[in-house]
Amino acid sequence: MFSRDRSFGLVRRLLVLAAFLCLRLPATYAQTQISEVHIEPRIQSSPRGSLGNSYLNTIRKHVDLVLVPVTITDEMNHVVVGLNQNNFQVYEGKKPQEIKHFSSDDAPVSLGVILDMSGSMTTKIERAREAVMELLKASNPQDEFFLITFADAPHVVQDFTHAVEDIQEKLSVTLPKGRTSLLDAIYLALDKMKEAKYQRKALLIISDGGDNHSRYTEKEVKSQIKEADVLIYSVGIFDREFPTLEEFLGPGLLYEISEVTGAQAYLLDNPNELPAIAQHIGLELRNQYVLAYSPNNSKDDSKWRKINVKLTLLPRGLPQLRVYAKTGYYSRPQ
Repeated sequence: MFSRDRSFGLVRRLLVLAAFLCLRLPATYAQTQISEVHIEPRIQSSPRGSLGNSYLNTIRKHVDLVLVPVTITDEMNHVVVGLNQNNFQVYEGKKPQEIKHFSSDDAPVSLGVILDMSGSMTTKIERAREAVMELLKASNPQDEFFLITFADAPHVVQDFTHAVEDIQEKLSVTLPKGRTSLLDAIYLALDKMKEAKYQRKALLIISDGGDNHSRYTEKEVKSQIKEADVLIYSVGIFDREFPTLEEFLGPGLLYEISEVTGAQAYLLDNPNELPAIAQHIGLELRNQYVLAYSPNNSKDDSKWRKINVKLTLLPRGLPQLRVYAKTGYYSRPQ
């Protein structure tokens, strides 16, 4: 028999799959002009106490602060910029939190790419390579990157580098073959991210199927994801027929992984959309808001604390906006 939590998870994945096959959920919407930025009419500079680059590089010393990267999009998935601190309210559980610091600066990011090189990617690999390069070209010049590929097992094929050419060279010699060790690749990438230079960290997964060859379990990997404080963007390229159960549940798995971190999951059935999606993700990373607060609850109980970010005091006449932010964090002993 399924446990209640597992049954609920299966239902969620079926709903994600149904949306992919029929409607496409708003969070997975793709379009040709997806990289266009929508500018808010009221643009103000960051208020006093803003999080500049230098602060972001040293904020890890302030263990009492919780950092919440936030992306805002409109109904067409255009990134919305120009909001200020007064437009945001953060809740931990049901309790509002005072935002101590706020930034909308383009601070550098430590970015890891996790690329599926299993045999089923043979007809999609050229577009996948192109997508990775579009993401890196859209990055901040100060960003650092690493590349992990996975098939029967994951491998770090390029360590952290600031040179886009290093990634491009390694991409050109990778050939698809073998099975899909997606969960192992995520676990390896999260471990690699411990070497990151910057406070802002993100991963991009590009894959065309569910996991079928990992040593780590889904539960183990999801636990690591919750602890890592890393945005995980997912781009799934799926056929509309699923020959195995793993592939059938693949879209839901990617959606769940990204959702908990506050990033988006894009589920595609056309590999030609990959470069535009990757470019859009790069745009998101360069146009995020970063909120920092000191929790009202100072108890160090190592429990999962839920976070909810809401918009407030918005200018009139705006379309409906969507908020993408991490859903929680584990409190840590001082």
